Amino acid sequence: MMTPQEELLPGTRRALLHRIAVAQAEGRAPSLAAAVVRGGGTVWTGARSSVDGQVPDENVQYRIGSITKTFTAVLVLRLRDEGLLDLGDRLDKHLPGTGVGEATIAELLAHTGGLAAEAPAPWWERTPGSLRPELADVLGDQPHRHPIGRRFHYSNPGYTLLGALVEELRGAPWEDVLSREVLGPLGLHRTSVHPKAPHAGGWAVHPWADVLLPEPAEDLGRMAPAGQLWSTTGDLARFAVFLAQGDDRVLGAESLLEMRTPAAPAGTEEVAEGSAYGLGMQLQHRDGRFLVGHSGSVPGFLANLTIGVEDDVAAVVLANCTSGPLVSTVAADLVRIVAEAEPRIPEPWRPLPGADRAVLDLTGQWYWGTQGFALRLETEGGVSLAPLSGNGRRSRFRAQGDGTWAGLDGYFAGEPLRVVRRSDGSVDHLDLGSFVFTRQPYDETAQVPGGVDREGWRGVS
Repeated sequence: MMTPQEELLPGTRRALLHRIAVAQAEGRAPSLAAAVVRGGGTVWTGARSSVDGQVPDENVQYRIGSITKTFTAVLVLRLRDEGLLDLGDRLDKHLPGTGVGEATIAELLAHTGGLAAEAPAPWWERTPGSLRPELADVLGDQPHRHPIGRRFHYSNPGYTLLGALVEELRGAPWEDVLSREVLGPLGLHRTSVHPKAPHAGGWAVHPWADVLLPEPAEDLGRMAPAGQLWSTTGDLARFAVFLAQGDDRVLGAESLLEMRTPAAPAGTEEVAEGSAYGLGMQLQHRDGRFLVGHSGSVPGFLANLTIGVEDDVAAVVLANCTSGPLVSTVAADLVRIVAEAEPRIPEPWRPLPGADRAVLDLTGQWYWGTQGFALRLETEGGVSLAPLSGNGRRSRFRAQGDGTWAGLDGYFAGEPLRVVRRSDGSVDHLDLGSFVFTRQPYDETAQVPGGVDREGWRGVS
């Protein structure tokens, strides 16, 4: 049971219901179900219309299409974290004989492997997977559309290859590995490869008349890792919590942060839309907030999972129609409604339990040339460096245990920060990836590359 602090206000709940009601009515969806997550749990569910005569609840399955790709990406990152592969490995190192093995695993995860968007005809989503029993049938005679690594080009065959990679290294079918390593530990008991009652049927809605046509629900076979799964708003809400926070039984927070980091070069269209792609996750900037997640569609179904990590709000929207409501927009709106109506309450400030005096002495003002920066002590021995005013290069750093720090984000991600001392042990300057930071602008007593003019600062003569 939620505490009063966790419950949404009546006005917020009505706004959420109004948003999905408009989406279902204007999008002419046979049914639409949604959920909102905050604080590690579901705080609201809603649905419009019916499935088998009943308003769908959080246990009714819908097909989720390409959200399946995020599940597959989690399996691949698990292999990496166990040391069974490196994301920079070429595919043919672990899965030889495909004919497209020059692409790296990271490139396949980020849709930069140059592969075609779809499998060869016939239309793979509306025909049995038995028509494509081998990887060669999925890739076809001309598997490439672009040079490898040069551009983002969404590829369903690419995720088929990643599913095959999981099978090769685990020695078991993709669906069995998924169930054992992800669905079971996370308690996603209503997520499955094949539909389990109660589930929605998939429909096509006539564009010019309010009539329906049933869509086939094919077993995608080899293509399953790209779009096979069925799930519920309840299970996807739990999956959203995992994607935001991590779960060491499945995948840690650092690896999930890596999945949420842009990994593909953006094309003109993506730049215009403020969108990008990570490792199995779609990324976008909307309404001034950074959203991550994935959308999905197969004939008869639309699905979206969107997470506003900084707002600690996520939304799931599922509908059983081939086209209609823009579920990605609806999910983003649900996140915005909660984030704006009930902003996240920050954790209370608390002092650190202790501090290394040598590190504490480094805090305060530093200069990169003439630009002022502030070095702050963070939790767990880390530090942050940011401009004293305005925009500029800023990063957080993690202590390495040897008196140095490594950049975690921003311009200096991965760069080393170290203290350079004089022969008497006093601090001369900070070295950050060869850049020198001094206590005074171009400190004449410090080892500034190029030296400091002996006449010092002067006015205009």
